Amino acid sequence: MDRSWKKDIPLCCGILGLICLVGAGAAAVCADMSWLEAFNEGGSGVFGPPLGSVWDRRLAGTALVLLGVLVLFLLYREGVSRETLLILALPVGAAMLLRALCLNYVSHDYSMFLAQWLEYFRSNGGFSAIAGSVGDYNVPYLYFLAAISYLNLPDLYSIKLFSLLFDVLLAWGGFRLVRALRGRDEGGAAPFIAFSLLLLLPTVILNGSLWGQCDVIYAALCVHALALALEGKNVPSVVLLAAAFSFKLQTVFLMPLWGALWLSKRVRFRELMVFPLAYLVTILPALRLGKPLTDILGVYFGQMEEYSSRLVLNAPSVYQFIPAGAEVDSGLAARLGVLAAFALVLILLALALWLGKRLDGGAVMAMAAVMVIGIPFLLPHMHERYFILADVICLCRACVNWRQSPAAVLAEGASLASYLVYLRLKYNYVLNVGGLQFVMGLEALAMLAALGFSAAALTMEIKRCKGKQLEGSGPA
Repeated sequence: MDRSWKKDIPLCCGILGLICLVGAGAAAVCADMSWLEAFNEGGSGVFGPPLGSVWDRRLAGTALVLLGVLVLFLLYREGVSRETLLILALPVGAAMLLRALCLNYVSHDYSMFLAQWLEYFRSNGGFSAIAGSVGDYNVPYLYFLAAISYLNLPDLYSIKLFSLLFDVLLAWGGFRLVRALRGRDEGGAAPFIAFSLLLLLPTVILNGSLWGQCDVIYAALCVHALALALEGKNVPSVVLLAAAFSFKLQTVFLMPLWGALWLSKRVRFRELMVFPLAYLVTILPALRLGKPLTDILGVYFGQMEEYSSRLVLNAPSVYQFIPAGAEVDSGLAARLGVLAAFALVLILLALALWLGKRLDGGAVMAMAAVMVIGIPFLLPHMHERYFILADVICLCRACVNWRQSPAAVLAEGASLASYLVYLRLKYNYVLNVGGLQFVMGLEALAMLAALGFSAAALTMEIKRCKGKQLEGSGPA
């Protein structure tokens, strides 16, 4: 036979992917990971035995398999060939299997907050309970909690599966974003690499399937919004940005980018005015259910005040450079951080105004990277999870241009190390310098280096955009 072995790769990947998907369904039914507690003693959660009945677990396993099928179908709708889909079945199957193994982890956050909020909805009439005071998340996530309060599926599985839905939407969004930057006909393998890596990115896996958090929801919506903006589809882009903001306040780390797009005349002001209208749509059901508008609008102010007594919450930020136990004026330090973040945004907006229509997709992505790293790095009261946009956008930029890989590796490494600090409830490495201790100094240094690489890349993009104008300004 003269058939090339390369022709067998899609079939082999497809078979392995199918095995992994079946394994994911089986793991959700019967995998007991409680033996891992020996390695996680004293951590912020526990690996418990499978929950609910066998039928409950089969339903959860089926949902995981269907999520894998869904993301491949989304790529099929994007025009991806059958051979490529077979190859991508392998990372999809592996990603679902890894998530299945995390399903029975019960985090402290779930036990103390999400489980109790769900019980509140279950005890107070489901959707009608939205009118009351419950939780510190905005109403779109409360709609979801109210909806699953009617289900018999174990709450832990329902919450995690909702986040996992956005895991696959995030990977799809990364595919679209990279393709928008590279061009549909010139993208090559880059969009597929971004898709696969986003599915397997450690912080994305840990955030939803292990921790039970929902940061991936606003991250996925932001990535799709950015892809639409680069495609020139401004109104749907702004709508998705508003949807992201309605889920999580941390969308503000990327929101100034649309101001830059407006200043550079890539977005019209009337298109930006869709934002408040779209946000209003997300809160209308809560208003109809009787929730006071002041409670809805005040939820984010409440979040900002909740941890105001702590300058940093395990985030790899500038405040990790304050030695442990040092006496500082936390109020002054917080105000300086806010001013520094505000100044960073003003500088980026000024650059967008200066470049005008010369601002292209590469420069937009460079600005986005500086924003999603720099703003949470400078702001006080940040959690470790607040760098998820930095992880995702830096990875997408690296898929477009491998020279941006250092920023992606550093950002993801710093984020992952910070996750481990919380999940293990112990510091990874305490840095001792001149008798002073820095409990997360290395993580902060890595994130600072990622910011430095991204700022340098932005400088190069600005020079390139400026050069395009100079070339076009000569005689015809």
